[in-house]
Amino acid sequence: MDEHNTHDYENDHKETDQRTHTFEKETVEAPASPSETTTKSSDVPKRKNSLFAIWMSGITGGLTVAIIGFLLLFTGVIPLNQQLTTTNENQTATENVINMSDNSDVDTNMLSNVGEAVVGIANIQQGNLWADSADAGTGSGVIYKVEDDRAYVVTNHHVVDGASDIEVILTSGDRVTAQLHGSDELTDLAVLSIDAEHVTTVATFGSSEDLTVGDTAIAIGNPLGTEFAGTVTKGIISGLNRELSIDSNQDGQSDWTVDVLQTDAAINPGNSGGALINSSGEVIGINSMKIALEAVEGIGFAIPIDEAQPIIEQLEVSGTVTRPFMGISAVDFSTVPRQHISETLNLDPNDVSSGIVIAEVHPNSAAQDAGLAVYDVITDIDGTAIESMMDLRQYLYQETEVGESITVTFYRNGEQQTSEVTLTGE
Repeated sequence: MDEHNTHDYENDHKETDQRTHTFEKETVEAPASPSETTTKSSDVPKRKNSLFAIWMSGITGGLTVAIIGFLLLFTGVIPLNQQLTTTNENQTATENVINMSDNSDVDTNMLSNVGEAVVGIANIQQGNLWADSADAGTGSGVIYKVEDDRAYVVTNHHVVDGASDIEVILTSGDRVTAQLHGSDELTDLAVLSIDAEHVTTVATFGSSEDLTVGDTAIAIGNPLGTEFAGTVTKGIISGLNRELSIDSNQDGQSDWTVDVLQTDAAINPGNSGGALINSSGEVIGINSMKIALEAVEGIGFAIPIDEAQPIIEQLEVSGTVTRPFMGISAVDFSTVPRQHISETLNLDPNDVSSGIVIAEVHPNSAAQDAGLAVYDVITDIDGTAIESMMDLRQYLYQETEVGESITVTFYRNGEQQTSEVTLTGE
């Protein structure tokens, strides 16, 4: 399991969705197997180390604890009791549904102007040896800025992920080549730019902090692809600070929590990256997810614009998001087979009941400099309990900064110890 970062989304009245959602189509850098890393404890029998390392290798294979960013959302349907899907257009509609509602508080001229700034995004991927490149999927994007000769577009990471080329589809139907400035998997945001000569209108960012439940919410995007480009659906803000647990690598453990706006404005496949606007025409969110289950209607999600803007700015300027980096790969203590708690970790189960077990210390990392080692069990940081990798990420990304020192409390061979770790950037 690897580290990643974002902003502080804490709210005393957060409503938490305890379900864990699994996202498909994610590329994850595979770390060295923990079985290739030897423990520094001479007290642990070799055979036991080997068995434990094999177990940890199975848990942590394909994960990297590089502190990268805020996960978010990837294409495909999530195989859960309640399926959560991202909404780039990669599936076939079975029926058309027309929603009609009161539009007395909506300025249709305003909608027309904002609609010009919502565009289609074509993810073009190279075919096999005998096939030409073709659209692998389409999503939506929002033109939010023109500077010099470039117009900037925000969309979702999963909309452009894996693309060999990207094209922006204008409201006129014309397709223009786009440059990818940066993409952040954890926040599911990406920034593109196109030649400004093609742009006549840009969207205005509003504030998601000022929203209240019941406020008008209007989704604009390209559901089901370009055939229905510029579709407008109206609803309300159904919930604020909705917290969804995300399992990005499908290992059965929550990797991150996503803080989102909930709306009943229709968000369908192809809407990903499109705008959620208020009645004044200001962008208050970037559409991203929708619960897709026959028994569930009117539950869509958007990334709050106040939380998206700092990420957008970093991607625009530097192409990446810099976050604190500790430099470990680890697994949740709750997944350790009971026999290894005493035999391999040399712990009394009555003394330690939760935490994370270090499976790998990255070379030349902050953790290595602080003397942390494989099989150390981290239980808290700066007095805050760490019971899972998700807790670790949330603390690092929301409570710390690059260059800051943190106090890590851990157990090694049954003894509680502390170490000062100076976080680096990644």
